[in-house]
Amino acid sequence: MKSFTKRSAASLSVMAQVLTVGIASMAVATPGFAQEAPQAAEESEPGAIVVTARKREEDLLKTPVTVTALTGETLAVRGVVSMQSLANNTPGININNNSSGHADRSFQQISLRGFTPVSTLATTTSLFIDGVPIASPSPFTAISNPERIEILKGPQSAYFGRNTFAGAINVVNKNPSSEWTASVLGMAGTRENYRVQGSIEGPIIGEALTFRLSGDYFTKNGSYTNPVDGRTLGDESSRTFTALIVAKPTERLTIKAFGMVARDDDGASASARIQARDIKKADGTVLYASQSNCTVNGNPYICGTLPGLVNPVSANTTVTNALREWLANPQGRLVSPSDGVQDYGLLRNTRHLHLVADYEVTDELTASLLGGYNTEEWTTLIDLDGLDTRALTNAAYPNGYFDFPFLIERKTQDFSVEGRLAYDSGPFRAVTGVSFLKAQLRAGQGSQIFGGRPAFGGKSQSETLGAFFGLTYDFTDRLSASVEGRYQEDKISSFVGPNGQTVSSPVYVPAGTYTPYSLLAQKTFKNFTPRVIVNFQATPDFMVYGSVAKGVNPSQFNTFIVSQSDAIQQLARDNGIPLAVDPEKITNFELGVKGRALDGAMRYTVAGYYSLWRDQITSYLFTVGSGLYSGSANAGSTDVYGIETEVFWKASDLITIDAAAAYNQTHINSFVAPAVTTLTGITDFRGKELPNTSKWSANVGLTFNGDLKGIDDGRWFVRGDWNFKSGMWSNQANIVKTPDLHLFNARVGVSKGDTSLELFVTNVFNTKTYTSIADNWVIDPSLSFAKYNAVQVGLPELRTAGIQVRTKF
Repeated sequence: MKSFTKRSAASLSVMAQVLTVGIASMAVATPGFAQEAPQAAEESEPGAIVVTARKREEDLLKTPVTVTALTGETLAVRGVVSMQSLANNTPGININNNSSGHADRSFQQISLRGFTPVSTLATTTSLFIDGVPIASPSPFTAISNPERIEILKGPQSAYFGRNTFAGAINVVNKNPSSEWTASVLGMAGTRENYRVQGSIEGPIIGEALTFRLSGDYFTKNGSYTNPVDGRTLGDESSRTFTALIVAKPTERLTIKAFGMVARDDDGASASARIQARDIKKADGTVLYASQSNCTVNGNPYICGTLPGLVNPVSANTTVTNALREWLANPQGRLVSPSDGVQDYGLLRNTRHLHLVADYEVTDELTASLLGGYNTEEWTTLIDLDGLDTRALTNAAYPNGYFDFPFLIERKTQDFSVEGRLAYDSGPFRAVTGVSFLKAQLRAGQGSQIFGGRPAFGGKSQSETLGAFFGLTYDFTDRLSASVEGRYQEDKISSFVGPNGQTVSSPVYVPAGTYTPYSLLAQKTFKNFTPRVIVNFQATPDFMVYGSVAKGVNPSQFNTFIVSQSDAIQQLARDNGIPLAVDPEKITNFELGVKGRALDGAMRYTVAGYYSLWRDQITSYLFTVGSGLYSGSANAGSTDVYGIETEVFWKASDLITIDAAAAYNQTHINSFVAPAVTTLTGITDFRGKELPNTSKWSANVGLTFNGDLKGIDDGRWFVRGDWNFKSGMWSNQANIVKTPDLHLFNARVGVSKGDTSLELFVTNVFNTKTYTSIADNWVIDPSLSFAKYNAVQVGLPELRTAGIQVRTKF
């Protein structure tokens, strides 16, 4: 490998030393607490967690892949109801929800192990439900009461294919019981926090046909009051309904059908700008003050750790008659006005359906078929300037003052099918199969400020066909080796929008007139992504494993450029912007240990990795006259390495400790980021770190639990959690970053049988640490967007206290 330099080898040596120290200390570990004290005791049973990281059920501690498994009880007791709260509870994961001047649930980009995508529409971590891929995180966060969530770290391309560049997250549904059972949960908290969840399950035809129906309603007010109208910013509301049917017509055949309908209806986002220049009224009075503390490349900016806010959190969120009429006009809309937002905030509808069938052909051979379908439609209306600008009067605007309402719309749809065979006999195990995934995306946007209409472009489409295999052989009772791989063909297509398109220059595509919705460009990429694993079971309670894996991340088009003039197209070509960028590539080296200690009272995992990220996609910007144009190219190279550890320890019948920690370092070798260079003057990013990711992260949880004296089947527990994330940079120049996050949560509860009562407090110390960061502009009536001169931040949910009751009958 030409890119494996002496420095890389030295880093691997350091990683090995750190790994050795981690194995010796076993100081931190995985979240593994339970919702009630009896369940916490069950968590200590060794080998109790089963995962499907290699498309077959395996003991977590016997699986030679780095996996974090969070049970449904763990998720419930921590109050994980969103992507952000999942990331807070999982070291090595950051969620970037900051895009286009807002930070909310309409945009949720996962950064796992520091693999932060450059494009807002790109992803390096794929999501699955029962092993069925989905193209959006929305269905993932909407599932009520899952069996567990499996977080697979490192390239998973060999089994799971496209977009598993950094890892994969799989949600596993809990199978329904063959006995009639129902459960009800109710939660109420400060700032109008409410949750109601219910389910019923049981037999339709004995054990041959069972079902579960569930419903979940969650709502909360935001933590920040908007001075414009007195409403809160950051309101969220979700409704989810699911149905699961499991059929077992014979002892060898199992069929599972799962369907979900979800709706998110959120208010205006809780976000703010920290500005590097003043916004002034016409008379020169400062309306919003600059917080600049440095000059970068001749420009006022903010350096170091972001300060607290000095300006009030505000936004123009009044729906005027003019804006209401603008929203009701169907011209240029991707989503029908009747199905879109009527107020500031997000409205999203999600539908998901999948079927999984497993047939035991013989005792050694199992055939499986999986099929899935997802569709999502959402609109969001944001105040793009993100400030109360009513004092900036201007007769040219519809309301008599400067305002910037901005509408964003998305429609996504994907379909997938997979067939596979699994063989298990003696020392030999094998999996082989084929899969197909087709995903489509359409996007639109527009603003009332210019008196125009929204516009949406053509459809982007990807079709992925893959054939995969996995072979495992036990050379001895202790030593095993696995060879896995996938051959994959990715065909990406770009289609013309509803108004057609005329291409005058043949620089990128043939010149001519393209009719509405016709094919504009298409390209196919072929890749093979292998993985080799060797694992040694030194003792029944201690396993060592090592792996080498390759992965690819799909390509994308720069088709926007073909609508420009001959001169601009040629300039883009001269700047190195291709029609389609090549797929990104990764080579990952990993070492790990898993096991049990202290007579089974402790289980632990430690893993170290070193990844070579090559052909990294970067964003280009260039100007022609007063016009600003952008594109993507393969102009980046980054090394990513780190160590991760998890421990669960039942110290006594009274005390349980679980913890996890991650050190995820990124080292840029080369990178091209013209927008960052314009801001900072920096052209050489070598040695810098990638943005939107935490180098250090950790969780520690402590549970005290025991029996309630004098009450049969009565239990009590007290739980405390500390979640930590180090600060994140806003860009590759590493000029400004968020403060470190220290988040403390507490919970106490009692239970009798299947009924429990809990009191909780989240964000106990009311930390105001920002949840996300992005470079942005100060937007005022001058609309001077030439340079970034502000930092957009997401605001956290403040301290919340509440009570929760759950019962089963």
